[in-house]
Amino acid sequence: MRAVVQRVTKSSVTVDGKITGKIGKGLMILIGVEKGDTDKDAEYIAKKIFGLRVFDDSEGVMNLNIQDAGGDILAVSQFTLLGDVRKGNRPSYFSAAAPDEANNLYRKVIDLLKEKGIHVEEGVFQAEMSVEIINDGPVTILLESNKLF
Repeated sequence: MRAVVQRVTKSSVTVDGKITGKIGKGLMILIGVEKGDTDKDAEYIAKKIFGLRVFDDSEGVMNLNIQDAGGDILAVSQFTLLGDVRKGNRPSYFSAAAPDEANNLYRKVIDLLKEKGIHVEEGVFQAEMSVEIINDGPVTILLESNKLF
């Protein structure tokens, strides 16, 4: 499982002209599920997202996690994070999980974050979305449950 985590001042997702998710200060999370991912991968990603200390404390040092900072999360499923372009310029999505499997594990990440008391807004699974991201910093962190990076 892969996730791109961006610290934002605001972010929103629009589907068919309607905003389906919107946050102010917090984290924008793009989540890609890979074939063979399990609940263990979802647990790893959720734990890392929750624990990421990317918000400034009173001294201006990134020491606070999402809960400490009082931020929200906007989560969007994005299979294109599994795009492989090592053999040319057209991405191959062979390693992306099937939709049902991907949605179940994507939902698991969201549920785990909500269990920690974090407010989570969402995009719409498998929909064409317009995503507004106002990256703060910019701060962007890449997470990979297989720990490839």
